[in-house]
Amino acid sequence: MPLLSIVVPAYNAADHLHRALVPLLRMRHDIEVIVVDDGSTDATAEIADDYARRRPDVFRAIHQPNRGHGGAINTGLAEARGTYLKVLDADDWLSIPALEQVLQILRTLEECGGVDAVFTDYVHDRVGKSNRVSRFDSVFPAGRVFEWGDTERFSRRQYLMMHAIIYRTEMVRASGLRLPENTFYVDNLYVVVPLARVRSMYYLPGKLYHYVIGREGQSVEADTMLRRVDQQLRVNRLALRALPSPAEVATGEVPAPLYAALLHYIEAICAVTSATLARGGTRAHLAQRDAFWREVKAESPWVYTRLRRSFMGASSNLPGHAGRRVTSLAYSVARRVVGFS
Repeated sequence: MPLLSIVVPAYNAADHLHRALVPLLRMRHDIEVIVVDDGSTDATAEIADDYARRRPDVFRAIHQPNRGHGGAINTGLAEARGTYLKVLDADDWLSIPALEQVLQILRTLEECGGVDAVFTDYVHDRVGKSNRVSRFDSVFPAGRVFEWGDTERFSRRQYLMMHAIIYRTEMVRASGLRLPENTFYVDNLYVVVPLARVRSMYYLPGKLYHYVIGREGQSVEADTMLRRVDQQLRVNRLALRALPSPAEVATGEVPAPLYAALLHYIEAICAVTSATLARGGTRAHLAQRDAFWREVKAESPWVYTRLRRSFMGASSNLPGHAGRRVTSLAYSVARRVVGFS
């Protein structure tokens, strides 16, 4: 069995899929790369099949009707044989020296029983701009297994996006994760749902994942996000429902630092969605925004108060013309903070 499964969801990715897969040709041991062709209409399927023919010891190609990013990840999770699991979007890439370090650490960890998750730093490869690195050395201790009680608070610019996480495969399955199909922004659920079950961790301060941002047509483009805001709202609601209850924290069932990390992440994605609707500015957009916050208040009053009191939560909901100007600024800040720009 491979030590690490790398799932590559790919839809019409022919223009950039080679960038993701070519470096992985250098790997010889301990990994499998599962390319899930999600009903592509370009040459994605042929490219995936070619890699599977060239290196059947590493690459597997799976073809399915289009089910969206979440549907492709669901398929990869179901097919994964590795002890650990990493998702690599088809337009991103991994550093091979960092990946070799990760595999070495995973081998050592497995000799001692393994962990629920391994975290790494990641790079924002920003098209036309200088790159930016998201680091977690101020949050996690490096070089040893640790628990949530050993961690520090996340700063406003630190978020455990999918790019930073390697999960234990069985732990993800035990979480019951089933991502909604034909829906964008499900990366957020991939973070929140399994992370709520993570108790043992390891942090490797290496720049493993290169997240390419700024490519035309990406789902995180501002105008694209506004067109798909209904999907953002759906993901936000599901993320909020996956949040453990304050009672679980009070009884010690859920570590308080873990709950704080989850709330920190959910605060950011809700602020981005709220500011996106405010930026749209139509009566329908503002009605959607207000309905969302009423729903949060009705279902989780404590969470509502926490989110609305935060800088991003408050500034993404100010009324009137002046409020929209502040909201526009908050929208830009929120996108930078969570790595969309």
